[in-house]
Amino acid sequence: QVQLVESGGGLVQAGGSLRLSCVASGLAFSDYNMGWFRQAPGKEREFVAIISWDGGTTYYADSVVDRFTISRANAKNTVSLQINSLGPGDTAVYHCAATRSWTTSEVDWPYWGQGTQVTVSS
Repeated sequence: QVQLVESGGGLVQAGGSLRLSCVASGLAFSDYNMGWFRQAPGKEREFVAIISWDGGTTYYADSVVDRFTISRANAKNTVSLQINSLGPGDTAVYHCAATRSWTTSEVDWPYWGQGTQVTVSS
């Protein structure tokens, strides 16, 4: 069975930084593009970032460009999200996901983690 397990969330002050990690098992990790989505209370889940299977290409939502960095370590079956300059608008449950496509549409991502909570205090 495929499992994606996120970690690294928590409570952080505005302006701070956080690094989220996602460890995958049960799939050929390097065959998949990996990504991050987030869902704030009362809002729909939104795309955050994607990284290609080899780590050579990345794409970010406009709301996080220049603050977030996605990376992957295929030898460790891990994808990470470095978050800098956190603001209250970043408060959400952050999910990692896997897809064979190049897409921001969550319907095309077959595998999902359960999420990790990021809360930004002011």
